[in-house]
Order: sequence, then structure tokens, then C-alpha cells
Amino acid sequence: METKNERPIVIGVTGGSGSGKTSVSRAILNALPNHSILLFEQDSYYKDQSHLSFEERLNTNYDHPLAFDTDLLIEHLKDLMCYQSIDKPIYDYEAHTRSTEVAHQEPKEVIILEGILILEDERLRDLMDIKVYVDTEDDIRIIRRIKRDIEDRGRSLDSVIDQYLSVVKPMHSQFIEPTKKYADVIIPEGGKNQVAIDLLTTKVRSILEN
Repeated sequence: METKNERPIVIGVTGGSGSGKTSVSRAILNALPNHSILLFEQDSYYKDQSHLSFEERLNTNYDHPLAFDTDLLIEHLKDLMCYQSIDKPIYDYEAHTRSTEVAHQEPKEVIILEGILILEDERLRDLMDIKVYVDTEDDIRIIRRIKRDIEDRGRSLDSVIDQYLSVVKPMHSQFIEPTKKYADVIIPEGGKNQVAIDLLTTKVRSILEN
């Protein structure tokens, strides 16, 4: 496979649930139409829970580092960085476990790794060229999460609020917010911060061209 660079550029985009990580990631992707870019989501790497009962799966804390199969994520990221294709797992949110199906993924010039806890593991941080933290106020994030979980995941309002107060908020304070110190760039207001996104894409473009 012919490539411009010795290895792909890896951009890590993190922030709390509902912070606008995906909006920032897609803005970077759309700003670089002449380059091959891969959006690589940490959410695909939730651990397989097929050995647990459905009731046990419902109690999974998805905002804790141990919810993720980080070893497999690192293995796949390293393969992509060597321009090797992977078969990425697919997570079934209704069954609360990994699907039996996978998604074949070809390597690209730029890998945008997006997820709430991608800066929590030093091994992952060391693979990134640019680390971005999307910093959005708590009240905006909870509103976005309520809207997403009700509309896209069929959740009830009470269940979303209960989960936010009992799990999401404390896990954010304990594991996600502290990773801000590792970021090269902090973007307030997420995808609406066009100045920050322009600066970021200009930097990526200069790395690609040089």
C-alpha cells in the first residue's frame, strides 16, 4: 500500500459523555477532504459480556476503564499504524455485549481515535501524535446525553438521569476530567469552536504535507 507518511498520524479526541467529541472528530474529518481519514471509536472496544446474564450486563459501569478491552484496542491501533487492516468488534447496546459480527477496517493516513477514556492509559497516550480534550459544561453534556439515550438507545428519562447521577458524573470526576492534563489542545464548546478546529486541522495538514 502506497502512503505519504512512514506511519499514519494518530489524533486522540476525548472529553466527557456528551462533550462534543464526535462533532470535533467529524469537523476534522470534513476539513481534510483530500486525505484518507479513519474515525476509530473506543466504544467499539467494550468488553465481551456474553458469559454474564442479561441482568448482570445491565449493571455494567461503562464509564470505568475496566469496561474496555484496552489491550485489543492497542493491538488493533498498532496494526493500523503499520498499515495493516483489522476486523474491528461491534458492540450491541441492546444485548449489552459484543456482537458476533465484526467490521473490516482498512488503514488510513490519519486515525482519529475518539473516546471518553483514551488518555487514561499511558500506552495509548504514547501512540498519539496530537491529544485533544473537548471541555464542555456539565449541564450541556447531561442534556445531550438525555437526548441521545432516549432517541437513539430507547432509554427512559428516569433511567438516563439515575445512571448519570450514580455512575456517569462520579466516573467523570474520577477518571475522565483528570486526563485533561495530558492534552496538547483543550477545546471549549466542542464542535462549535471553529477557531480551535481550524488551528487543529491546519496543524494536521502541515504534518501530512511535510
